[in-house]
Amino acid sequence: MSNNEKLQEFKEVRAKMLKGGGEDRIKAQHDKGKLTARERITGLMDEGSFIESQAYIQGRTTEFGMDKKRFPGDGVVTGSGKINGKQVFLSSQDFTVLGGSLGEMHAEKIAEAQSLALKNGTPFIQVNDSGGARIQEGILALNGYAKIFRNNTLSSGVIPQFSVILGPCAGGAVYSPAITDFVFMIDNTSHMYITGPDVIKAVTGEIISHEDLGGSIAHCAKSGVAHFRFGSEIECFDFIRKLMGYLPSNNMEQPPVVDAGDSAERKNPAIMSIIPDEPKKPYDVRDIISEVFDPESFLEVHKDFAQSVVVGFAKLNGRTVGLFANQPKHMAASLDINSSDKGARFIRFCDAFNIPVISLVDVPGYLPGISQEHGGIIRHGAKLLYAIAEATVPKIALIMRKSYGGSMIAMSSKSLGYDRVIAYPTAEIAVMGAEGAANVISRAEINNADNPDAKRTEKINEFKQQFMNPYVAAGYGLVDDIIDPEYTRIELIRALELNIRKKEDRPAKKHGNIPL
Repeated sequence: MSNNEKLQEFKEVRAKMLKGGGEDRIKAQHDKGKLTARERITGLMDEGSFIESQAYIQGRTTEFGMDKKRFPGDGVVTGSGKINGKQVFLSSQDFTVLGGSLGEMHAEKIAEAQSLALKNGTPFIQVNDSGGARIQEGILALNGYAKIFRNNTLSSGVIPQFSVILGPCAGGAVYSPAITDFVFMIDNTSHMYITGPDVIKAVTGEIISHEDLGGSIAHCAKSGVAHFRFGSEIECFDFIRKLMGYLPSNNMEQPPVVDAGDSAERKNPAIMSIIPDEPKKPYDVRDIISEVFDPESFLEVHKDFAQSVVVGFAKLNGRTVGLFANQPKHMAASLDINSSDKGARFIRFCDAFNIPVISLVDVPGYLPGISQEHGGIIRHGAKLLYAIAEATVPKIALIMRKSYGGSMIAMSSKSLGYDRVIAYPTAEIAVMGAEGAANVISRAEINNADNPDAKRTEKINEFKQQFMNPYVAAGYGLVDDIIDPEYTRIELIRALELNIRKKEDRPAKKHGNIPL
């Protein structure tokens, strides 16, 4: 064969490789409103930056007619490219090739990309669009999943890992995304479940659609498996590109610092108009976040899930911070099973990647109730306490209004590990609210009074003035300073700057045993 013939053969093989499952399958993908594996890479990566790996790899199985169904690349595109100049490694499953099913060599390609990401200290992004394990390859497919899961686990806390679900993701395939840091889904396109609607109907008799069972709303609002949902793939890619600008490439780097476009000396006169005078009246803590942090910098995580807390990334004078805030608009900001998990998971991510944590506190306590107790609020609430105590990044707490009981410890206790605790003059810090405390401490006095209601009111006011104001906690050194709310941004920047070089060691151990 001449050189020209070899070159022609190369061009033909390469053209076949680039076409995946062929024109008809590509059209079917587009007809579903979905991009192809390569189009997705183009949407994510800086133009011309993607370098492909193992592009011509093929499956080795010959049983069940698989010797006639071999495609260069084996149904997944892997390699490395840049997002806003930052190097990342990536895998993108190709649904046009055997439904994106995962076989032996398909899995080897993904595992290789994961290993290279870990060796190079770069984020790893997996784009999932697959019918699941390739049944014809049997245990080899299952073994491939195991390799991917192990690499996910080894990479956890070392490099950021993103899972972008852009089609079906079923059976064993769902566990890799669940191990990664953030899961992204598309409305009416993404589906995740262990067993699909047909299996559920056959086993339990329950009837449910793919969307209701494992769609974006189900996992973003109910199960908490997914963190973000979008109306289109392009919106999702744009958000990932933005999020990358908040994170370091690995756990040995610091998050990027940018020009804030906002003054470090800007005051916040609107704060007191946001927080109502009435201690039980709700407000939206996002209004506080918008007022204090760099303009339009807040990226909320898990927005639809466990809404009594708000978590996410923001910029404060150009620095990335992780916000952990009580949300009085939902359940009076009580901490429950799901919000404890949500907060703990987010705080541990921040700690792994050197992102300071700022707690915005207005919390009445852990949510009471039989379902919470039997559902394990003790165990789940302990996760939050564990995550705060374990974290060695700078931790700052701002007590805005209520900070009661065990939730006070989770949100704002210096003894649990917060480095600086500041409070507004409106802060109420106590074991419980004044009404409950007065009823317990002064029960006999109230019951024996000529006018019990008047005496109860008197004791409530007395308790508020003597025990709940922030000066009591400050007097014990448990609050560092009481500030004018107008100076919130200024004081948080100062608190961050004085702790940003913080180093803190932990006792030597293999790992702790978080109360999972």
